Amino acid sequence: MFKFIIDKDIELKILEEKHADEDFKSIDKNRKHLRKWLPWVDNVKDCDEIKRFIKLCLEQFVNNKGFTAGIWYKGKFAGVVGYQSLDWAHRKVSIGYWLSSEFTGLGIMTKACKAMIDYAFAELNLHRVEIRCAEENEKSRAIPERLGFKNEGVIRDEEWLYDHFVSHVVYGMLDTEWDI
Repeated sequence: MFKFIIDKDIELKILEEKHADEDFKSIDKNRKHLRKWLPWVDNVKDCDEIKRFIKLCLEQFVNNKGFTAGIWYKGKFAGVVGYQSLDWAHRKVSIGYWLSSEFTGLGIMTKACKAMIDYAFAELNLHRVEIRCAEENEKSRAIPERLGFKNEGVIRDEEWLYDHFVSHVVYGMLDTEWDI
């Protein structure tokens, strides 16, 4: 399966069923951290739920509609990054991601996203990459900002997050703007 080495410490691997236990343990350990911004955390009650998610991700990969990769830092499962909504007709994709709290602040997600963006433009010949972040999620927003994405505006009350709506900031990057 797909494996991409970013540097001596960071590698991306397409999620497979054999990764379900590591993924679940990471989510379970980081529920409070992840729940603040991700609406699916409470639905992940066991490893079987992760296996179902991975199966859907692999179907997405086989159908050439995107993929989801686990992020390993120094051999430890650290989080997930993936192409959501790969749109071949309009040559665009949206990137989603999450990282365990113990791995934040190390530049891991910025490097992982940069690799995904490089691949989107250089290998997939896409024209646009988008990242959407909750308006108040400063750590998540810092990634597209650090990578030079344009803030294209706010979608008000875009997502229901357990008991309230959150607005999303839309960031965009065009292939003509990206320096690979």
